[in-house]
Amino acid sequence: MDPRPDLRPEQLVGLYRTMRLIRRFEERVVELVNRDEIPGVTHEYVGQEAVAAGVSGALRSDDVITSTHRGHGHILAKGGDPRRMMAELMGRRGGYNRGRGGSMHIADLGLGIYGANGIVGAGAPIACGAALAAKLQGSDRVAVAFFGDGGMNQGVVHEALNLAAIWRLPVVFICENNGYAISAPIGQMAAVERLADRAAGYGMPGEWVDGMEVLAVHEAAAGAVARARRGEGPTLIECRTYRFVGHFTAERVLGLRYRGEEEIAAWRERDPLVTYPRWLETQGVLPPTDRARVEAEVEALLEEAIAFARQSPWPEPSEALEGMYAVPYPGLPARGW
Repeated sequence: MDPRPDLRPEQLVGLYRTMRLIRRFEERVVELVNRDEIPGVTHEYVGQEAVAAGVSGALRSDDVITSTHRGHGHILAKGGDPRRMMAELMGRRGGYNRGRGGSMHIADLGLGIYGANGIVGAGAPIACGAALAAKLQGSDRVAVAFFGDGGMNQGVVHEALNLAAIWRLPVVFICENNGYAISAPIGQMAAVERLADRAAGYGMPGEWVDGMEVLAVHEAAAGAVARARRGEGPTLIECRTYRFVGHFTAERVLGLRYRGEEEIAAWRERDPLVTYPRWLETQGVLPPTDRARVEAEVEALLEEAIAFARQSPWPEPSEALEGMYAVPYPGLPARGW
C-alpha cells in the first residue's frame, strides 16, 4: 500500500473510521434481523467497505450519489445518520422514510444521497440527471453512480454511460465488481476480463482499481472527480472487490452454495478492515491505543443508533396512505386515480 502525501493523517484515520462504521453497522443489522427486530432481509456490504469509503472520501458534501440494493455502506460513507437508518430498517417513524421504505430506499437529499434503489442499475440515469442539473446551473457539483457487475449488463446503465459521454456530464460511474450477480459468476456474465474496458466504446476513460485497497480507490475516484469538475466529462471506474457473506441475509437459511470456502478465505486475507489499519500503524498514523479509541467511538454510535430506533414509535395505521400521491400543482388537493 503506497502512502498518499496529499491526505492528512486525520483523513487517513477517517477512512478507517468510515470502514469500521460500515462493517459494524452491517454486523449489528444481521444481529437484529436474526432477532426479528428488522423485518425481511438486507443485503450486506461486508467486504466492500473500501469502495464506499474511498469514493466518498473524494467527494464534497454537496456532491450527489445514487446507490443500490446493497447501499448501507454508500449512505454511511456520504454522511448518513446511523440512527435514522437503523430506525428505517426497523420500520419506525424516526427512519428516513418514516419506516415505509426499508433497507433499499434510504435517501437524504440534504446530504446529496439521491437514494438507494432496489432496481438493478437504476441509479445510473438518476445520477446523470443530477449531473445535468449541476451543469445547467453552472455548478461544479459532481454526481456518482454506484452499481454492481450485474448492473453493468443492464440496458439502462449502457444508456446512462452513452448519454453522459455525449453531453460530457460531470458524473463518475463506480462499478463494484464483487464477482457475482447474486449467484452467477462474472465469467458467465461478461466475455471481457475487465468491465472498465467497455468505457472506450462510449468515448470516456475507464479505469480498473483494486477495490480492497481504500487508498487506491480514493486516488482513482479523486482523479475522476477532479476531471468531472473541470468539465471534461464522465469516467467509469471498476473496483474489483468481494462480499464476504451471501447476497442477502437469508442465504444461510436457504443453504445456497455457489462459492468455495477456499475462495472466501483467500479474499478474507485481504480484508481492508485488517490490512489498512495495520498499514496505518506501520506509518505511525494510528497506534493501537488510537485505533481502540476509534473503534470504541463507533460502538457507542451504533448503540445510540439502535436505542434511538427501538425508542422510535411505530407508524400509525391511519397514516398508511400518506405520501402515496403527490400534489402536482400548488393549491390543488392531492388525489389518486
